[in-house]
Amino acid sequence: MTYDEYNAFCGSLPATTYVCQWGGSHVWKVGGKVFAIGGWKKDGEVGITFKTSDLSYEILKEQPGLRPAPYLASRGMKWIQHYAEPGLDDDGLKQYLTESHRIVALGLSKKKRKELGLEDRLDAEIR
Repeated sequence: MTYDEYNAFCGSLPATTYVCQWGGSHVWKVGGKVFAIGGWKKDGEVGITFKTSDLSYEILKEQPGLRPAPYLASRGMKWIQHYAEPGLDDDGLKQYLTESHRIVALGLSKKKRKELGLEDRLDAEIR
């Protein structure tokens, strides 16, 4: 996945905003909270970081091309960085980005989710 494809996909998720920060990283947020970061790679390769469930974190952190996200995981947060091949294919990466968006959105207040039009969507997913 290229950064253009990553940005297009993250932008297609509901109630997202984009900001370029932290030295040029492509940061995507829902309700003001980060759910995906594209960047932090020095060699020009695409690096994509996303939040995971506890179980997904335990599984993914051992996979080739994936690792606990620098900085974030060292602080006890469950974030994975896709940094090299083989990593995840594009479809798998999209699934984890979608799940990261959902996890972060669920952490927002009910009022904020309602303001963003996410409340009904997330309630349907939980059922």
